Amino acid sequence: MLAIIGTLVVLGSVLGGFMASGGSILLLWHPLEIVIICGAALGAFLISNPIKVVKGAFSGALGLVKGARYGRQEYIQLLKLIYDILVMARKDGVLAIEKHIENPGQSDIFKKYPFVLADHHMMEFITDCLRLISGGNLDPHELESLLEYELETHHHEAAEPAHAVQKVSDALPGFGIVAAVLGIVTTMASIEGASTAEIGHHVGAALVGTFLGILVAYGFVGPIAAAMEAKANEEGKAFEVVKMALVASVRGYPPPVAVEFARKLLFSAVRPNFQELEQELRKKTG
Repeated sequence: MLAIIGTLVVLGSVLGGFMASGGSILLLWHPLEIVIICGAALGAFLISNPIKVVKGAFSGALGLVKGARYGRQEYIQLLKLIYDILVMARKDGVLAIEKHIENPGQSDIFKKYPFVLADHHMMEFITDCLRLISGGNLDPHELESLLEYELETHHHEAAEPAHAVQKVSDALPGFGIVAAVLGIVTTMASIEGASTAEIGHHVGAALVGTFLGILVAYGFVGPIAAAMEAKANEEGKAFEVVKMALVASVRGYPPPVAVEFARKLLFSAVRPNFQELEQELRKKTG
């Protein structure tokens, strides 16, 4: 929602100010300039990125209309799931969780938390971590180091689409200059016999190319890239929460303390307070 509001504010401020100063919005309408700038930017984007990043960039940009995947209630679900798993492992032994991680879709524990179960990447991360723990061959330091490497890879991969879009933003003013230069070339080619009004029209169209390149870069594409990166970082926090809880458990802390360690990692906007989480856990344990 904020992305839509911000877009309207940018357009309203720029176009509104231009029209209030006596300009006509039709003076900015030059479709061929748009084709040159946006087409060149899209082509450069396709040349410089693999298909995975291209798809991620488009889906990430469209996903800005929605909020973050994990909010307060979703994090409570995630923490309760981890708590249930740790309680079972503590009571019945680590091997007791193997049947649950091998087929999470049929697990009584995982089915209680459909939101987490529907998150393919999160489920893969949780089950892989639990397999390492059930193997019993890693000490806490080794497990933490391995998970940090995995999270670093995950965060890097999640940020790639945003970085690719940012590069497009950096290039757009240059493509605006390309459109302006082509407009000047057209003007010079038609200057013989042209009236002052016609020459002014061609020069104005060329300047619009520079204007559009700068506006699209700094008013839209750049902010979209920044918002995509912020959203990726925010969603990556869920993986860090799981890592913290599992590593704390392996270090010997009881499930309530391990979950509390994980809760402390959350940003304040989505972090349940201690009493709220405790009440939620008691609903499960009666």
